[in-house]
Amino acid sequence: MKTKRIATIIFNFWLSGLGLMANAQQSNAPITNAFSAKQAVDYALKNAVQVKNALLDIELQKQTNKEITASALPQLNGNVSLTDYLAIPTSLLPGEIFGGAPGTFIPIKFGTKYNGTYGADLQQILFDGQVFVGLQARKTSIDFQTKAAEVTEEQIKANVYKIYYQLVVGEKQIGTINANIDNYEKLLHDTKEIYKNGFAEKLDVDKVQVQLNNLNTMKLKAQNQIDAGNAGLKFLMNMPQKDSLILTDTLSDEELKSNILDENYHYEDRKDFQLLGLQTNLEEFNIRRYKLSKIPTLTFSANVNKNAQRTTFNFFKNGQPYFTTSFISFKLSVPLFDGGAKNARIASARLELQKTNNTIDQLKSSIDYDVKQARINMKSALLTMDSQKKNIELAEKVYNTTKLKYEQGLGSNQEISNAQTDLVTAQNNYYSSLYDAITTKIDYLKATGKL
Repeated sequence: MKTKRIATIIFNFWLSGLGLMANAQQSNAPITNAFSAKQAVDYALKNAVQVKNALLDIELQKQTNKEITASALPQLNGNVSLTDYLAIPTSLLPGEIFGGAPGTFIPIKFGTKYNGTYGADLQQILFDGQVFVGLQARKTSIDFQTKAAEVTEEQIKANVYKIYYQLVVGEKQIGTINANIDNYEKLLHDTKEIYKNGFAEKLDVDKVQVQLNNLNTMKLKAQNQIDAGNAGLKFLMNMPQKDSLILTDTLSDEELKSNILDENYHYEDRKDFQLLGLQTNLEEFNIRRYKLSKIPTLTFSANVNKNAQRTTFNFFKNGQPYFTTSFISFKLSVPLFDGGAKNARIASARLELQKTNNTIDQLKSSIDYDVKQARINMKSALLTMDSQKKNIELAEKVYNTTKLKYEQGLGSNQEISNAQTDLVTAQNNYYSSLYDAITTKIDYLKATGKL
């Protein structure tokens, strides 16, 4: 009976082990993610290492603020000490005290073999200008790290959008290449039939085959670029490479042309501009801190100790005396001369503030330039995109007309080959302008602080 119970326990343990293994394998299984552009951005902002570290910087600043707060609170310390004098200290007393000759000394040992002390001391800053400035700067320090995290998030956001839509354009291009391949496979079939009937040369068949091979090669390269871009996007989002990423968004001309007519922008909308503003606030706090280091500081101290001296180790025996010592004190520290160190710190802090103000002025000029350049590039990209779209329509008409003439025996293989080349070129130019349009729009939104 006992053996049967043991066997049951082992069997149940084996089953639970299988369950744990299955759960582990399931947790490591690839995941399929179908994301819109916004969902991809949200995933990146939640998982990207740069963002995680920026958020940790905020937590680090919170801990630093706790240290600053602690410096303004009472500091209480306890102490316990036990001394065993292996050799009791010897003191020399003048010999005259005991009737000896002048200039002589008599060695005498004072004290006991064992000495024990326990007690506590309290320290409290009553006034210290630097500590008070540190307390005032705590919120600004948190705001600075929070804004720095937002700057990091904005950069991640812009990069994710660009790669995402680059892949969307790549998928559209693959679809066009597949359509061209279908057309050329049909053309190859028709050309072979014409050749069989004696109305075309073997060279015509070979030329169509070469064009078809080129299209298949173009498709392979485009697919490799999409695969590499997909891996790069997952890396940027900190998504496991084993997981699948499916892009659900598409691109339309209307989307690209929306929200681009607003001519107004404000420096304050840019997060990096806001970050510099917070940096100037921190540097102003720094100047105040160094200035207040030149005024006196006041501290309060209190101490209480219990002391015992024993010839034998009996500190824990009841009835043995302990002697109490206690005091309170106030200490006023007045800076008198430090060789000019404080003045140098104040001057350095002012120079750092001046540098930041210069950086703000430069950033304003940079924002003006970025916005103007983004508008020029965006208008150019949209005009080019519209032109290339019309060019595709025209190239398709030429190709279809040339193909019809060829099928009717009124055109040459060279003409249809040239028409196909022109069509592929127009298509490639269109997709290139389409990607340029979306990237310039992202750059424009980022430049104006509206991304």
